Amino acid sequence: MYKKFLLALILGLLIGVLAACGDSSKDEEKSDTNESESANEEEATNDDASDKEVYTVATDNGYVPFEFIDEDSGDLVGFDIDLINALAEEAGIEIEFEVLEFDGIVAGVSSGRFDVGIAGMTITEERQESIDFTQPYYEAGLILAVKEGNEEIQSIDDVDGKVVATRTGSTSQEYLEANTEANAEAFPGIIEAYQNVLAGRADAVLYDLPNVSYYSEKEAGGELKTVGEKLTGEDYGIAFPKGSELRDVIDDALTSLKENGTYDDIYEEWFGERPEGT
Repeated sequence: MYKKFLLALILGLLIGVLAACGDSSKDEEKSDTNESESANEEEATNDDASDKEVYTVATDNGYVPFEFIDEDSGDLVGFDIDLINALAEEAGIEIEFEVLEFDGIVAGVSSGRFDVGIAGMTITEERQESIDFTQPYYEAGLILAVKEGNEEIQSIDDVDGKVVATRTGSTSQEYLEANTEANAEAFPGIIEAYQNVLAGRADAVLYDLPNVSYYSEKEAGGELKTVGEKLTGEDYGIAFPKGSELRDVIDDALTSLKENGTYDDIYEEWFGERPEGT
């Protein structure tokens, strides 16, 4: 009798152990399944992110305050940089920057090498023959500047026969060649043009008003002054290869940023005031 009882007890314990092992195996199997599903979901998410197209934005790094290198951080910063990043976020696209000289941006966008170009680029009829632009995002114009103490040049009417520095491929170079008898001397970077005026190698510099004003006030140490009236009414636009579908996407995003106040916030950050009429 005792042996039967002992045998039953042993069998009962054995069944309990086997049942526990079975449950443990099921739990482990369930855990492995959950981990596998999570890993698959994460991998799918990563694949989606890696499959997302990245658009190349061509820009400059010497046009303060639109795009330039911050001396402290070494980062590419400026009004154009903040704006295109905000537009990319609004449009839900990924972008990367490629920095090069201005005339290379125009050629690179028109050839399709770059998806987007933003560099304080004026919308002109000539450029529109090979480039599609968004709606204007900044109203600019040209202004003349001379070294402090120069009283001979008071306006654009006084530059005939003078050496006037400007930037290669810019509308200011086109203006000088089409409307004056000045000896236009164009440089790849506008900083070189300013430096030539300050060094006495050029009599004046003609370039976009916001950049001339900034350099005169912030960088030239009071040695450069603007003269005359603003020349021409110019609008900056964001450039795309002809027929690019991305143009409408970014243009719609720009409209949204103007309507929701984001554009005004970025403008105020870089120019110290909100755009006129807002």
